[in-house]
Amino acid sequence: MASRKSAATPRPSRARRAPRPSGPAPVRLGIIGLGVRTEVLLVSLFAIGGVELVAVCDVRDAAIAKILGIFQRHGRKAPDVERDYRRLLERADIDAVLVPTSWNSHLPIATEALQAGKYAGVEVGGASSTEELWRLVRAAEATGVSCMMLENCCYARNEMLVMNLVRQGLFGELIHCAGGYEHDLRELACMVEQGNERALHNRFRNGDIYPTHQLGPIAKILDINRGNRFLSLTSTASKSRGMQLAAQRHYGAGTPYGDMPFNMGDVITTVIKCANGETVTLTHGIALPRPYSRNGRVQGTRGIWLEDADGIYIDGISPSIEQIDVAGNPYTTHKWDRVDSFYEQYDHPIWQDCRRQQPAGGHGGIDSLALRAFFDAVRTRGETPIDAYDVAAWMSVTCLSEQSIALGSQPVAFPDFTDGKWITRGRATGPWAL
Repeated sequence: MASRKSAATPRPSRARRAPRPSGPAPVRLGIIGLGVRTEVLLVSLFAIGGVELVAVCDVRDAAIAKILGIFQRHGRKAPDVERDYRRLLERADIDAVLVPTSWNSHLPIATEALQAGKYAGVEVGGASSTEELWRLVRAAEATGVSCMMLENCCYARNEMLVMNLVRQGLFGELIHCAGGYEHDLRELACMVEQGNERALHNRFRNGDIYPTHQLGPIAKILDINRGNRFLSLTSTASKSRGMQLAAQRHYGAGTPYGDMPFNMGDVITTVIKCANGETVTLTHGIALPRPYSRNGRVQGTRGIWLEDADGIYIDGISPSIEQIDVAGNPYTTHKWDRVDSFYEQYDHPIWQDCRRQQPAGGHGGIDSLALRAFFDAVRTRGETPIDAYDVAAWMSVTCLSEQSIALGSQPVAFPDFTDGKWITRGRATGPWAL
């Protein structure tokens, strides 16, 4: 982030930057929040090397014990344990922190990490308000320290392939993109009584609460915050049935939890308008039976990628077949090329390297790619490939979609978190740039 002075948000007096890592020294890492996501991240952290996990933090004894047990099973040195994340942020022997905490806490904690001079890696999920996003952006600007959302899907092979095809001009001028999070998670209906955070969000909120898995790659393909930006959105929620039916099957009708209403519509549809004229459609649906999909689509004047077809069609390259209809009239049909048929010539350079050494870690290796990108920025004290402006733009979809739905699907404007800098900011550079 470019540093700038702000009368409204002076640099915090307690901000303290950790000593700069030099040469091959490992990144000294702290982790705040020790839930299931941290357990998955540890698989990647143990595999990629170059990281010293100095301290972990949680308030729950059971979570701490479980994480320390993972270190023991892998023959790793146990990290220090902190109960107060502010104590962890005060440590001079930590360069960066990962913040896989709850959706209501990870942005405020990341903001405090930046103010303490630590690079911050936050997990996916939507924002509760634009105000917490502005605080994050102002902290990054004031301190010059970067915050990265660990959106692993930005490093997924097919999304990076499509980005490469777009930037080489094979799709022509981009017109429309689509994506979403469509995943049968009806088991959440049975987790409200345990206080499961995601279940509670689905009970009390109504909006796209998990937008970034496909929006992140789309935003990078559309150069959002770097020559383009999101202008406005409209969101519409369907009726809510799936979660309540699942709760009734589990608890029984006529019981308190069986009859508990869920505010979240079964399908949330959001349409975003961009400054350069493109449109983006997002779909959130986790309450109905279906296979998993991120519903990816990128369409331009010359080509299209459709995730669920596992296909790419490029005008003049992909096959067209001349046929005759029942009346004897000729017509042309178009056929998809398989996505993997483009790997040999158009694989993104990051994945060309991965061909030689398959990335280890969670979610097919994309967790480790996102982490390696983050740690590379920490080592060089450089800009993360997903920065605070990106975090703010992508996560704001959640609270803005809630507002639109509450107002009867009225358009809601996106804040310009860059304060106009999107007009002149060029694409990021570097080995992990998106």
